Amino acid sequence: MEGQYEIKGMHCSACVAHVKEALESVTGVQSATIQLEAPQGRIKGRGPIELGQLQSSLRAIGDYSIREHVYAPPFEAGPAMLPDRSLATYKPLLLIVSFITGVSLLAQYPFADFSGHLWMRHFMAGFFIVFAFFKLLDIKAFAASYRMYDIVAARWPVWARLYPFIELALGILYLTGISPIFSNAVTLVVLGVSSIGVIKSQLAGRQIKCACLGTIFNLPMSSVTIVEDLTMTAMAGLSLVILL
Repeated sequence: MEGQYEIKGMHCSACVAHVKEALESVTGVQSATIQLEAPQGRIKGRGPIELGQLQSSLRAIGDYSIREHVYAPPFEAGPAMLPDRSLATYKPLLLIVSFITGVSLLAQYPFADFSGHLWMRHFMAGFFIVFAFFKLLDIKAFAASYRMYDIVAARWPVWARLYPFIELALGILYLTGISPIFSNAVTLVVLGVSSIGVIKSQLAGRQIKCACLGTIFNLPMSSVTIVEDLTMTAMAGLSLVILL
C-alpha cells in the first residue's frame, strides 16, 4: 500500500534525511520518499500503517508532525531539489581538494628532496581528515544519505555511522605514518567497495545526493564522485606497490 502525507517541521536537507530514517524504522514501512515541497512524503508499506505510529516515530526525533495528504498533485521526488551538475555546483568540493593538494605540496617546501610518495601520503591524510570532519557535523543525516547508494551501508546501516570514524582514523594513520601497509590496504578495500555503489547509481541514472561532504553541501552524485573514489583507491594501490 502507498500513501502521501504532509509533514511539518522540516526546514533543510538534514531534516529530510532525519525524517526519512525515522519513518523507514516504523514496522511495516518498506520505503519513504521525502522532500521539502508538498506533499512532503510518500510512504510504501506492506499493509495499512497507522498514522499514530508514524507520528510517534517523528516525535522521537524532533518537533515534526504528519498527516495524510488531502489533495494529491503529481509527486515530485527528491531529485528536483538537487542543483544542476555544473562547475559552480561542485565549487566547494573543488576548492577543498585544491587546498588539500596545495598544503600537501607545501609540506615539503623548499622541495629540495621532494617525494611524490610522501606527497600522496600527506594528500590522503588531509583528504580523510577534512572529509570526515564534514560528515561528523551531522553524522545521522550523513548516514541516511550514504545508505541510499552504498552497497554495504544499504545492508548494514551501522556501517554508515562508522564510516566517518574510519575515515578519520585513516587520516591520522597517514598523517603520522603509522602502519602504512595496513592503512593503504584498508583504504584500497574500503574505497574500492564504496566506489561500486557510486558507479552502480550512475549507470542506473539515479538522481541522488552525494554524501562525500556530509549534508552541508547539496552536491548531486556524478562522475566527479567516481573520480574522487577511484583516485584515492589508485593512490592506495600505488603506495602499496612502492612499500612492498
